[in-house]
Amino acid sequence: MEIIRVKTPRGLELKGAMWGDNTMDTVVVMMSGICSNVFQNDLLAAAGDLLSANNIAFIAGHAMDAFSMIAYSDLINHKQIYTGVVFDDFSLVYEDVEAYVKYAKDSGFKKIILAGHSLGSNKIIHYLGNTPDDCVDYFIVSSPVDLSYWWKVMPNIDLCLNEARKFVKEGRGHEILPYVFGGFSPMCADTVLNFYNATHLKNCPVISEDGETESLASIRISGTFVIGGKDSMAAGNPKGFMEKINSCCRNPENNRVIVVNDASHIFYGKHKEYAETILDCVESLRSFSKF
Repeated sequence: MEIIRVKTPRGLELKGAMWGDNTMDTVVVMMSGICSNVFQNDLLAAAGDLLSANNIAFIAGHAMDAFSMIAYSDLINHKQIYTGVVFDDFSLVYEDVEAYVKYAKDSGFKKIILAGHSLGSNKIIHYLGNTPDDCVDYFIVSSPVDLSYWWKVMPNIDLCLNEARKFVKEGRGHEILPYVFGGFSPMCADTVLNFYNATHLKNCPVISEDGETESLASIRISGTFVIGGKDSMAAGNPKGFMEKINSCCRNPENNRVIVVNDASHIFYGKHKEYAETILDCVESLRSFSKF
């Protein structure tokens, strides 16, 4: 694995990670979820290790603030936990994804598979449904989120939103809230409100019915939807959740839905199985001469 630097149109340099190199003709570019980077999420490393060992390059696409982790003491397990996305701008999702796609194209890869995990999946759906370019050959969406449903089931949401609005009104938007947003991430007030108001990421509204499906319907390529059989963000029916999302696509019959048995939203303890699923997707594509 090597750290790569990916330039965005606004001049900001994102730090991603790559396994393999451009002597391999195919690359999987995976946009990570919130609070997720290669040093904190073993899912990314497992996919990178397995794919590169099979002559497929892998790029982990980090968001703007993927490395801004804060240490918390876990008094039960007696260890330090690092989590958080303190500063980010979710209005810039499109150009962040585009930057990684163009990095892969400029690196000389012949085939580009765009993947995402969790919120990273919502990001690539937004990109694929709105891009005029045809750089991507296939997509892999893993554990996407119905954001409006997410707001209802995660803890501390209302408390954090009220506190964030208060901070911003007082000119303290860059200050970190005293509460962990959603029970999983420290965030500054501006980031909390920016995340909550990211309507363009409400593109899988099959539970809440609050959002848009035009992005899914506008995706011109085929792909695979992957989800854990115990995904807590799927309202008790992970397979049905993914099938409903797929039904919003232009040609759902051309896509696959894969359930990884006994896996959670983050595939904890099932990273090997997840990586093998991604590898199977790519190898299945390779069996077709057109790919």
